[in-house]
Amino acid sequence: VQLVESGGGLAQAGGSLRLSCTASGFTVDDVSYVVAWFRQAPGKAREGISCINSSEGGRKYYADTVKGRFTMSADESENTVYLEMKSLKPEDAAVYYCAVSFGLNIGVGRQELLGPGRYRHWGQGTQVRVST
Repeated sequence: VQLVESGGGLAQAGGSLRLSCTASGFTVDDVSYVVAWFRQAPGKAREGISCINSSEGGRKYYADTVKGRFTMSADESENTVYLEMKSLKPEDAAVYYCAVSFGLNIGVGRQELLGPGRYRHWGQGTQVRVST
């Protein structure tokens, strides 16, 4: 399994960026999975910010820190997920990672789905910087 993120860069506060994560090595139609976006700022723990759970019909979860500003979507035909980030804040600056966990995930709460411990497959990350 390989995950490749792209789309990071420099944005102004209040601006927007769209990140992409393209997966290879598995076919989304053949497996149950959760695909998530995480971020990690210097000196801080890795934070789960959004995920899509195929076991729940593609239900999306968001961390409170990004809810209403970030939107996660998926293009299964391209094996790609996106993170549309709007109203960026300086505190959104971080390295953003996508990750995938395989298997049925029914009745699992948001906190656990956004916890990094359940994910075995990670991308290399893409840097997001936000200028004031």
